[in-house]
Amino acid sequence: MGFSGKTTYGAGVDLPEIAEDVSDLIGIVSPHETPLLDRMGDARNAATSTVHEWIEDSLLPNADTINQTAFTPNAQEAVAITVANGARFQAGDLVRPGNATELMLVTAVGGNVITVTRRYGGTPASALANGQRLHILGNAALEGADATAARFTSRVRRQNYTQIFAATVEVTGTMRAVKAHGVADELEYQKSERMRELLRDLENCVINGASSSTAPQGSATSRRTMNGIIRTIATHQYAPGVNGFPQGGGAGSELTEQLVNTALRQVWEQSSGRVDTIVVNGAQKRRINQFVGSTSRHYAPDDRRLSELVSVYESDFGVCNIVLSRWVPSDTLLLLDSSRISVMPLTGRSFQYRPLASTGDAAGGQIVGEYTMEMRNENAHALIRGLSA
Repeated sequence: MGFSGKTTYGAGVDLPEIAEDVSDLIGIVSPHETPLLDRMGDARNAATSTVHEWIEDSLLPNADTINQTAFTPNAQEAVAITVANGARFQAGDLVRPGNATELMLVTAVGGNVITVTRRYGGTPASALANGQRLHILGNAALEGADATAARFTSRVRRQNYTQIFAATVEVTGTMRAVKAHGVADELEYQKSERMRELLRDLENCVINGASSSTAPQGSATSRRTMNGIIRTIATHQYAPGVNGFPQGGGAGSELTEQLVNTALRQVWEQSSGRVDTIVVNGAQKRRINQFVGSTSRHYAPDDRRLSELVSVYESDFGVCNIVLSRWVPSDTLLLLDSSRISVMPLTGRSFQYRPLASTGDAAGGQIVGEYTMEMRNENAHALIRGLSA
């Protein structure tokens, strides 16, 4: 069949949509929700180019790690310490190794070797170790000293690409003229259906999308796609039992409260992000609900409702609203700072309907929109993958 428009003879078996004694209500069973987009709301600004860019900056780091396996004379007396990034230190810095009570004063910096005064201020000695974290408390400047060399961070440009979402609608003149159940105007109904599908697909791409590695800006023969949340998060990617991240409890790598809190803590320690949104599929939502053990719940004698639902998770590192989304992979949990994420249209290209020229007895048009996602400071977000589903 060469004609692709919706027709009366293609409406269904024996034309069930033509008016009979049927309730004027059409039920839609296909999922189309966009809970994450609803949570984030409309963007304040629109994108102005197909390559959307933004600028990020950071403060000078106030921590580093020891990069030394042997100490002379020993780990409690060594005053020359090799670190991973010597440029983070300057003479006059007060430094605390790990969680020890000892303080050290940096007296000189040469490359990646810092010279320190141990047990500064009468603090008790501690043993240093390779990989140990060194916390820079602050710098003590000399009275009347000349200004030290200026230090600064370099701003970084980040980018994402816009993606075009489009769907075509076409309905014959006859189909618009006949009386159909539950539909006043078949063309308007089809427009509404396609719009819901495009919104669903937009959320799916915001979560799971990826840009082309060869031609991200697109061309007449190459489609332009956006990077989604999962693709963008790089710093805080965790999996149970991998690289020191805690192993899940229960059967293998099931989601536990310990895993969630560890990820939240590491985001808090390494960025200014405040995770306020947890996005999960149904499988992991059930695991979060089970954080509330039955032994910790109490019910009055007249309670008739058993509740095992967690909609807001409050931890030491923030209050998180839990968003249930069909489009998150079942083995994944997303921890997001929603204030740093925007889904925005290209200027003048938010979802809209454009009629197409008619070449016969049919009316049609195209629903089109072009969107991108701005995700600032990817280290302010986290994801946990490899969970048991």
